[in-house]
Amino acid sequence: MTTVGFIGLGIMGSPMAAHLVNAGHEVVGFDVVPESLTKLAEAGGKPAASVAEAVAGADVVITMLPNHPHVESVVFGDDGVLQNAKEGTLLIDMSTIRPESSLAIAEAAKAKGIRVLDAPVSGGEAGAKNAALSIMVGGDAADFEAAKPILDVLGKTVVHVGPHSAGQVVKAANQLVVGGTYALVAEAIVLLEASGVDAKTGLDVLAGGLAASRILDLKRDSMVARQFQPGFRIDLHHKDMGIALAAARQADVSLPVTGLIAQLVAAARAMGHGSLDHSALLKVTEQLSGRG
Repeated sequence: MTTVGFIGLGIMGSPMAAHLVNAGHEVVGFDVVPESLTKLAEAGGKPAASVAEAVAGADVVITMLPNHPHVESVVFGDDGVLQNAKEGTLLIDMSTIRPESSLAIAEAAKAKGIRVLDAPVSGGEAGAKNAALSIMVGGDAADFEAAKPILDVLGKTVVHVGPHSAGQVVKAANQLVVGGTYALVAEAIVLLEASGVDAKTGLDVLAGGLAASRILDLKRDSMVARQFQPGFRIDLHHKDMGIALAAARQADVSLPVTGLIAQLVAAARAMGHGSLDHSALLKVTEQLSGRG
């Protein structure tokens, strides 16, 4: 049994923490939302009153937070991980943040004797609930091997992709592909419907051919039905596209389609759809076509 300090018990973190409890680990969790702490207690975990309390006796600390300012505050703050975790603790940041933030955290933690992995995930709320996440891990190989029994509880695809920050770069690539796929599925729906073709039937055919994708498998029916309950919010995908563009600038490469997708996601947010699922890119395409 491993003692896990879990920081961030939201849509993703809450079911992930519950899986760790069910696997026999002692999970001490913290979140700023009281209801999240209640959920953890109901799942068999131990709520903490602060980050410091959650990490003080932990062998492993997992952070699952919205953006780099939240992660940096939790890691670097006086109440945070570096000030309160014991030497030798393994910090696994499963948030999606800037690669440079992951590097800075790893460097600062090394001076404290704390090991760090960046391990962002793909799969959304459904993946978290079903313990079916894809987890892309950056950091030292030995630390990855130490973390793998924990990560295997949370995901079906767990891969060490390179040194510190490599996980965040792979996640940026994931998000640009996901955003681009949603945008094209949205255009396919608009084209089919405007041409008098049943969109569900059309997408069913596409899903059985070369155009097949996880997004078509999981989201084609809900998109056609205009059901956009968030599994992953437009607001968060907007943040992630900014990370992808910044990573492209850092790597000195041109990603023109990524730039276009980022603007479509930004348009969805500007239209007031930030709280909807990222499949709501369909609403942007409809608006551009005068069919919204």
